[in-house]
Amino acid sequence: MLIYLGCCTVLAFGLALVLMQAGAAPAAVAHAAFALGAMPLIFAAMGHFVPVLTRSSGAGKAVHRLPLAMQLAGAMVVGVLAGALPGWTLHAAAVVGLVATGLFLAWQWQRGNKALGQPHPGLAWYKAALGCLILALLAIFVGLLWPAAYAPLRLAHLHLNTLGFIGLTAIGTLHVLMPTVLGQPDAQVAQRLRRQLPWALGGVAATAAAGVLPWLTPLGALLMGGVVLHTLVGWLKTHGWRRILGDGAAVPLFGAGVGLLAVIAAGMAHGFGLMPGRLAVSAFFALFLLPLVTGALSQLLPVWRFPGPMSPLREQMRARLVRLGQLRTALFLGGGGLLAMGVGAGAVLLAAGVLLFAVALASGLVLRR
Repeated sequence: MLIYLGCCTVLAFGLALVLMQAGAAPAAVAHAAFALGAMPLIFAAMGHFVPVLTRSSGAGKAVHRLPLAMQLAGAMVVGVLAGALPGWTLHAAAVVGLVATGLFLAWQWQRGNKALGQPHPGLAWYKAALGCLILALLAIFVGLLWPAAYAPLRLAHLHLNTLGFIGLTAIGTLHVLMPTVLGQPDAQVAQRLRRQLPWALGGVAATAAAGVLPWLTPLGALLMGGVVLHTLVGWLKTHGWRRILGDGAAVPLFGAGVGLLAVIAAGMAHGFGLMPGRLAVSAFFALFLLPLVTGALSQLLPVWRFPGPMSPLREQMRARLVRLGQLRTALFLGGGGLLAMGVGAGAVLLAAGVLLFAVALASGLVLRR
């Protein structure tokens, strides 16, 4: 399931780039990347990490099927936005998403309550992220039923999904993943996670409400940007820039943090009317989501493909995936920067980065025991 969804995410990113070049509506591009690609993979990754965070057994079959429900919901939304499905399908997609997310949150809550000792603080980030997703789905569902309130509810849906669901999940996971990638413990992880979560939630709430109260835009950017900056500085203090830049999985993860800072700045510019919204959404995809997912998969896919103790095949697959990680990160950040400035040629750099990763992924998946 994890390998399947990892491959599907790369294909969904490719689809988003094709739609972007074809001049499709920004909403179709965004949902191809977010709802069809990233969201099911995030669910699957949570299912992998929650047992670790709660020191419990692996997830059951029913939980492992929830990402497929989210993938179905994402496909339904993309189908509507592409003109292939009737409009009422959006309501059905929202209901499917709400049910799957509610069940997943209930499972995480149960695992946290039954954890051996105190669960890792990263679990609280996952719960908060799922809470944001539920609010995002409720917002768009109400907006579809109440056209007069659709505009502010759509903005709330967008921010609760990007900075809320994806952002909180990413930051909570990266605190644990970066030390694993570099093979160097970080004694400050738990403390940073506990301290940062209230500030991050405040930032998400402010940006979600900025559609109605625009003066909250800089507050939300300051709070969320401060959390990201604090995380990046912590990594540099603990691991050092040479160690981070020397690893093909750590570089894109660090680059995703830098990209998220740029996205937050772009979002603030959009809030003040200085940048079109479609450019800010494109920047989120290019500057944050692409390096984040490719960096995380470079580390996680070998573990999912060859579970158990470390093996030569796992090391070989990781070596193939992390090769050219620095170049891919440069392509994503460079292409995202161009898109944020309205230069459409930036999509070519993104396509080159995705293609490089797809080739590395294919070469890694052909390895056999």
